[in-house]
Amino acid sequence: MTDELLEPPATAPPGPLLPSLRSPIRTIGRRTFDFDRQIAVMAIVNRTPDSFFDQGATFALDRAVEAAVRAADAGADWVDIGGVKFAPGPEVPSHEEAERVVPVVSALAARSDVVISVDTFRADVAEAAIAAGASVVNDTTGLSDPRLAPVVADSEATLVITHSLAAPRQPLPHPHYDDIGRQVREFLEERVDRALAAGIPESRIVVDPGHDLNKSTVQTLEITRRLGEIVSLGFPVLAAVSNKDFVGEALEREKPERLAGSLAAATACVLLGARIVRMHAVPESVDAMRMVEAILGWRAPVNPVHNV
Repeated sequence: MTDELLEPPATAPPGPLLPSLRSPIRTIGRRTFDFDRQIAVMAIVNRTPDSFFDQGATFALDRAVEAAVRAADAGADWVDIGGVKFAPGPEVPSHEEAERVVPVVSALAARSDVVISVDTFRADVAEAAIAAGASVVNDTTGLSDPRLAPVVADSEATLVITHSLAAPRQPLPHPHYDDIGRQVREFLEERVDRALAAGIPESRIVVDPGHDLNKSTVQTLEITRRLGEIVSLGFPVLAAVSNKDFVGEALEREKPERLAGSLAAATACVLLGARIVRMHAVPESVDAMRMVEAILGWRAPVNPVHNV
Protein backbone atom coordinates (compact mmCIF):
# COMPACT_ATOMS: atom_id res chain seq x y z
CA MET A 1 0.00 0.00 0.00
CA THR A 2 2.80 2.40 0.89
CA ASP A 3 4.58 1.73 -2.40
CA GLU A 4 1.38 2.44 -4.31
CA LEU A 5 0.93 5.76 -2.54
CA LEU A 6 4.48 6.78 -3.40
CA GLU A 7 4.16 6.05 -7.11
CA PRO A 8 4.05 9.21 -9.20
CA PRO A 9 0.76 10.02 -10.91
CA ALA A 10 0.34 8.97 -14.54
CA THR A 11 0.15 12.60 -15.56
CA ALA A 12 1.49 15.74 -13.91
CA PRO A 13 -1.07 17.85 -12.04
CA PRO A 14 -2.29 20.87 -13.98
CA GLY A 15 -0.27 24.02 -13.49
CA PRO A 16 -1.33 27.64 -13.89
CA LEU A 17 -3.35 28.56 -16.96
CA LEU A 18 -1.14 30.40 -19.44
CA PRO A 19 -3.51 32.20 -21.76
CA SER A 20 -2.94 32.47 -25.48
CA LEU A 21 -3.25 36.22 -25.83
CA ARG A 22 -3.90 37.96 -29.12
CA SER A 23 -1.63 40.87 -28.19
CA PRO A 24 0.33 40.03 -25.03
CA ILE A 25 2.71 42.99 -25.28
CA ARG A 26 0.75 46.15 -24.62
CA THR A 27 1.86 49.75 -24.43
CA ILE A 28 -0.70 51.48 -22.24
CA GLY A 29 -0.06 55.12 -21.61
CA ARG A 30 3.64 55.49 -20.78
CA ARG A 31 4.23 51.88 -19.73
CA THR A 32 4.67 48.61 -21.61
CA PHE A 33 3.51 45.24 -20.27
CA ASP A 34 4.22 41.70 -21.40
CA PHE A 35 1.12 39.88 -20.19
CA ASP A 36 2.68 36.54 -21.07
CA ARG A 37 5.03 37.07 -18.11
CA GLN A 38 3.63 39.94 -16.07
CA ILE A 39 0.77 40.73 -13.72
CA ALA A 40 -0.38 44.34 -13.42
CA VAL A 41 -1.67 45.63 -10.09
CA MET A 42 -4.42 48.22 -10.49
CA ALA A 43 -4.92 50.48 -7.47
CA ILE A 44 -8.29 52.03 -6.65
CA VAL A 45 -9.04 55.68 -5.92
CA ASN A 46 -12.71 56.57 -5.57
CA ARG A 47 -13.59 60.23 -5.45
CA THR A 48 -17.08 59.52 -4.21
CA PRO A 49 -18.78 60.26 -0.87
CA ASP A 50 -20.39 56.81 -0.77
CA SER A 51 -17.79 54.43 -2.21
CA PHE A 52 -18.15 50.73 -1.52
CA PHE A 53 -15.01 50.25 0.59
CA ASP A 54 -13.52 53.52 1.81
CA GLN A 55 -16.85 55.31 2.37
CA GLY A 56 -15.65 58.69 1.10
CA ALA A 57 -12.12 58.71 2.57
CA THR A 58 -10.72 60.02 -0.73
CA PHE A 59 -13.64 62.21 -1.78
CA ALA A 60 -11.77 65.48 -1.13
CA LEU A 61 -9.60 66.43 -4.09
CA ASP A 62 -6.36 66.68 -2.14
CA ARG A 63 -6.94 63.28 -0.52
CA ALA A 64 -7.76 61.67 -3.86
CA VAL A 65 -4.60 63.03 -5.48
CA GLU A 66 -2.51 62.05 -2.46
CA ALA A 67 -3.93 58.50 -2.52
CA ALA A 68 -3.28 58.17 -6.26
CA VAL A 69 0.34 59.34 -5.98
CA ARG A 70 0.89 57.14 -2.91
CA ALA A 71 -0.40 54.10 -4.80
CA ALA A 72 1.97 54.78 -7.70
CA ASP A 73 4.89 55.26 -5.31
CA ALA A 74 3.97 51.97 -3.57
CA GLY A 75 4.46 50.05 -6.81
CA ALA A 76 1.03 50.01 -8.44
CA ASP A 77 1.27 49.64 -12.20
CA TRP A 78 -2.06 51.25 -12.77
CA VAL A 79 -4.42 53.59 -10.87
CA ASP A 80 -8.17 53.44 -11.48
CA ILE A 81 -10.01 56.67 -10.65
CA GLY A 82 -13.77 56.67 -10.21
CA GLY A 83 -16.30 59.40 -9.57
CA VAL A 84 -19.51 57.35 -9.32
CA LYS A 85 -19.90 53.98 -7.63
CA PHE A 86 -21.33 51.02 -9.54
CA ALA A 87 -24.07 50.28 -6.99
CA PRO A 88 -27.44 52.05 -7.09
CA GLY A 89 -27.51 55.47 -5.48
CA PRO A 90 -28.37 59.13 -6.05
CA GLU A 91 -27.98 60.34 -9.62
CA VAL A 92 -24.69 62.10 -10.33
CA PRO A 93 -24.82 64.30 -13.46
CA SER A 94 -22.07 63.65 -15.98
CA HIS A 95 -20.58 67.13 -15.56
CA GLU A 96 -20.25 66.53 -11.82
CA GLU A 97 -18.66 63.12 -12.40
CA ALA A 98 -16.14 64.75 -14.73
CA GLU A 99 -15.43 67.46 -12.16
CA ARG A 100 -14.60 64.72 -9.67
CA VAL A 101 -12.26 62.61 -11.78
CA VAL A 102 -10.57 64.91 -14.29
CA PRO A 103 -8.55 66.97 -11.75
CA VAL A 104 -7.25 63.75 -10.17
CA VAL A 105 -6.27 62.34 -13.55
CA SER A 106 -4.51 65.57 -14.49
CA ALA A 107 -2.62 65.83 -11.20
CA LEU A 108 -1.49 62.20 -11.27
CA ALA A 109 -0.41 62.39 -14.93
CA ALA A 110 1.80 65.35 -14.05
CA ARG A 111 3.52 63.45 -11.22
CA SER A 112 3.83 59.84 -12.39
CA ASP A 113 4.13 57.65 -15.47
CA VAL A 114 1.73 55.12 -13.92
CA VAL A 115 -1.12 53.91 -16.12
CA ILE A 116 -4.23 55.95 -15.35
CA SER A 117 -7.72 54.63 -15.95
CA VAL A 118 -11.07 56.28 -15.44
CA ASP A 119 -13.90 54.14 -14.08
CA THR A 120 -16.88 55.43 -16.04
CA PHE A 121 -19.60 54.30 -18.42
CA ARG A 122 -20.19 57.79 -19.88
CA ALA A 123 -18.64 58.84 -23.16
CA ASP A 124 -18.30 62.52 -22.26
CA VAL A 125 -16.57 61.75 -18.96
CA ALA A 126 -14.24 59.32 -20.71
CA GLU A 127 -13.39 61.90 -23.38
CA ALA A 128 -12.53 64.55 -20.78
CA ALA A 129 -10.45 62.09 -18.73
CA ILE A 130 -8.51 60.91 -21.80
CA ALA A 131 -7.74 64.53 -22.66
CA ALA A 132 -6.45 65.01 -19.10
CA GLY A 133 -4.09 62.03 -19.28
CA ALA A 134 -6.07 58.82 -18.76
CA SER A 135 -5.00 55.96 -21.01
CA VAL A 136 -7.72 53.45 -20.04
CA VAL A 137 -11.51 53.61 -19.82
CA ASN A 138 -12.80 51.04 -17.34
CA ASP A 139 -16.47 50.56 -18.20
CA THR A 140 -18.23 48.36 -15.64
CA THR A 141 -21.44 48.40 -17.68
CA GLY A 142 -20.12 46.74 -20.84
CA LEU A 143 -20.71 49.58 -23.33
CA SER A 144 -24.15 50.62 -22.09
CA ASP A 145 -23.46 54.05 -23.61
CA PRO A 146 -23.29 53.52 -27.40
CA ARG A 147 -21.15 56.65 -27.74
CA LEU A 148 -18.34 55.28 -25.57
CA ALA A 149 -16.68 52.91 -28.05
CA PRO A 150 -16.29 55.60 -30.75
CA VAL A 151 -14.74 57.97 -28.19
CA VAL A 152 -12.18 55.34 -27.21
CA ALA A 153 -11.58 54.42 -30.85
CA ASP A 154 -10.73 58.04 -31.66
CA SER A 155 -8.02 58.04 -28.97
CA GLU A 156 -5.08 55.80 -28.07
CA ALA A 157 -6.85 54.57 -24.93
CA THR A 158 -7.46 50.97 -23.90
CA LEU A 159 -11.03 49.86 -23.11
CA VAL A 160 -11.94 47.49 -20.28
CA ILE A 161 -15.23 45.73 -21.10
CA THR A 162 -16.93 44.33 -18.01
CA HIS A 163 -19.85 41.94 -17.67
CA SER A 164 -22.88 43.30 -15.84
CA LEU A 165 -26.56 43.03 -16.66
CA ALA A 166 -28.51 45.89 -15.05
CA ALA A 167 -28.88 49.35 -16.51
CA PRO A 168 -26.22 51.66 -15.04
CA ARG A 169 -26.70 52.18 -11.30
CA GLN A 170 -29.92 50.17 -11.22
CA PRO A 171 -30.55 47.16 -8.96
CA LEU A 172 -30.89 43.62 -10.25
CA PRO A 173 -32.31 41.49 -7.44
CA HIS A 174 -31.95 37.71 -7.58
CA PRO A 175 -29.78 37.46 -10.72
CA HIS A 176 -30.25 34.16 -12.55
CA TYR A 177 -27.94 32.34 -14.95
CA ASP A 178 -28.59 29.02 -16.63
CA ASP A 179 -24.88 28.62 -17.36
CA ILE A 180 -22.88 31.51 -15.95
CA GLY A 181 -19.61 30.66 -17.68
CA ARG A 182 -21.18 30.44 -21.11
CA GLN A 183 -23.42 33.50 -20.62
CA VAL A 184 -20.68 35.78 -19.30
CA ARG A 185 -18.38 34.69 -22.12
CA GLU A 186 -21.04 35.28 -24.77
CA PHE A 187 -21.83 38.73 -23.34
CA LEU A 188 -18.19 39.75 -23.42
CA GLU A 189 -17.70 38.32 -26.89
CA GLU A 190 -20.64 40.32 -28.23
CA ARG A 191 -19.43 43.55 -26.59
CA VAL A 192 -15.91 42.98 -27.92
CA ASP A 193 -17.44 42.72 -31.39
CA ARG A 194 -19.12 46.09 -30.83
CA ALA A 195 -15.81 47.62 -29.80
CA LEU A 196 -14.03 46.17 -32.84
CA ALA A 197 -16.78 47.43 -35.13
CA ALA A 198 -16.34 50.91 -33.68
CA GLY A 199 -12.67 50.84 -34.61
CA ILE A 200 -10.96 49.83 -31.36
CA PRO A 201 -8.17 47.37 -32.23
CA GLU A 202 -7.78 44.06 -30.39
CA SER A 203 -4.56 45.36 -28.88
CA ARG A 204 -6.54 47.93 -26.89
CA ILE A 205 -9.20 45.67 -25.37
CA VAL A 206 -9.27 44.09 -21.89
CA VAL A 207 -12.16 42.03 -20.51
CA ASP A 208 -13.50 41.61 -16.96
CA PRO A 209 -16.04 38.96 -15.86
CA GLY A 210 -17.45 41.38 -13.28
CA HIS A 211 -16.99 39.74 -9.90
CA ASP A 212 -20.07 40.48 -7.75
CA LEU A 213 -21.59 42.75 -10.41
CA ASN A 214 -25.20 41.54 -10.73
CA LYS A 215 -24.05 38.19 -9.34
CA SER A 216 -24.55 36.42 -6.04
CA THR A 217 -21.61 35.11 -4.03
CA VAL A 218 -22.23 31.56 -5.25
CA GLN A 219 -22.37 32.80 -8.86
CA THR A 220 -19.19 34.86 -8.43
CA LEU A 221 -17.33 31.89 -6.99
CA GLU A 222 -18.42 29.81 -9.96
CA ILE A 223 -17.34 32.36 -12.57
CA THR A 224 -14.01 32.56 -10.75
CA ARG A 225 -13.54 28.79 -10.99
CA ARG A 226 -14.50 28.98 -14.64
CA LEU A 227 -12.30 31.97 -15.41
CA GLY A 228 -10.53 29.94 -18.08
CA GLU A 229 -13.64 30.28 -20.25
CA ILE A 230 -13.20 34.06 -20.17
CA VAL A 231 -9.44 33.83 -20.62
CA SER A 232 -10.01 31.75 -23.77
CA LEU A 233 -11.35 34.85 -25.52
CA GLY A 234 -7.70 35.81 -25.95
CA PHE A 235 -7.76 39.23 -24.26
CA PRO A 236 -6.02 40.15 -20.99
CA VAL A 237 -8.47 39.51 -18.16
CA LEU A 238 -8.96 41.97 -15.31
CA ALA A 239 -10.05 40.49 -11.97
CA ALA A 240 -11.63 43.10 -9.68
CA VAL A 241 -11.91 41.07 -6.48
CA SER A 242 -10.68 43.33 -3.69
CA ASN A 243 -12.76 43.34 -0.50
CA LYS A 244 -15.91 42.39 -2.36
CA ASP A 245 -18.93 40.76 -0.78
CA PHE A 246 -18.17 37.35 -2.24
CA VAL A 247 -14.95 37.40 -0.20
CA GLY A 248 -16.76 38.56 2.92
CA GLU A 249 -19.58 36.04 2.57
CA ALA A 250 -17.26 33.15 1.72
CA LEU A 251 -15.27 33.79 4.91
CA GLU A 252 -17.83 35.65 7.07
CA ARG A 253 -15.59 38.70 7.29
CA GLU A 254 -16.53 42.37 7.39
CA LYS A 255 -14.87 44.77 4.94
CA PRO A 256 -11.88 45.69 7.14
CA GLU A 257 -11.07 41.98 7.56
CA ARG A 258 -11.03 40.89 3.91
CA LEU A 259 -7.41 41.49 2.93
CA ALA A 260 -6.25 37.87 3.22
CA GLY A 261 -9.28 36.62 1.31
CA SER A 262 -8.81 39.27 -1.35
CA LEU A 263 -5.16 38.34 -1.87
CA ALA A 264 -6.13 34.66 -2.10
CA ALA A 265 -8.85 35.47 -4.65
CA ALA A 266 -6.47 37.61 -6.73
CA THR A 267 -3.81 34.89 -6.68
CA ALA A 268 -6.33 32.23 -7.69
CA CYS A 269 -7.51 34.41 -10.57
CA VAL A 270 -3.95 34.90 -11.81
CA LEU A 271 -3.28 31.16 -11.69
CA LEU A 272 -6.48 30.72 -13.69
CA GLY A 273 -5.28 33.18 -16.34
CA ALA A 274 -6.06 36.76 -15.21
CA ARG A 275 -3.33 39.28 -15.89
CA ILE A 276 -4.58 42.44 -14.11
CA VAL A 277 -5.86 42.57 -10.53
CA ARG A 278 -7.77 45.54 -9.12
CA MET A 279 -6.87 45.93 -5.45
CA HIS A 280 -7.25 48.36 -2.54
CA ALA A 281 -4.17 47.34 -0.49
CA VAL A 282 -1.36 48.26 -2.85
CA PRO A 283 1.89 47.25 -1.08
CA GLU A 284 0.48 43.87 -0.04
CA SER A 285 -0.97 43.21 -3.49
CA VAL A 286 2.24 44.20 -5.28
CA ASP A 287 4.24 41.84 -3.07
CA ALA A 288 1.75 39.02 -3.62
CA MET A 289 1.75 39.38 -7.40
CA ARG A 290 5.54 39.76 -7.65
CA MET A 291 5.84 36.59 -5.57
CA VAL A 292 3.51 34.77 -7.97
CA GLU A 293 5.65 35.97 -10.88
CA ALA A 294 8.77 34.67 -9.11
CA ILE A 295 7.19 31.27 -8.41
CA LEU A 296 6.13 30.93 -12.04
CA GLY A 297 9.65 31.76 -13.18
CA TRP A 298 8.68 35.02 -14.85
CA ARG A 299 10.73 37.21 -12.52
CA ALA A 300 14.15 36.70 -10.96
CA PRO A 301 14.47 36.96 -7.17
CA VAL A 302 15.66 40.37 -6.02
CA ASN A 303 18.29 39.03 -3.60
CA PRO A 304 18.88 35.25 -4.01
CA VAL A 305 21.58 34.67 -1.35
CA HIS A 306 19.99 31.90 0.74
CA ASN A 307 22.20 28.76 0.79
CA VAL A 308 24.38 30.13 -1.99
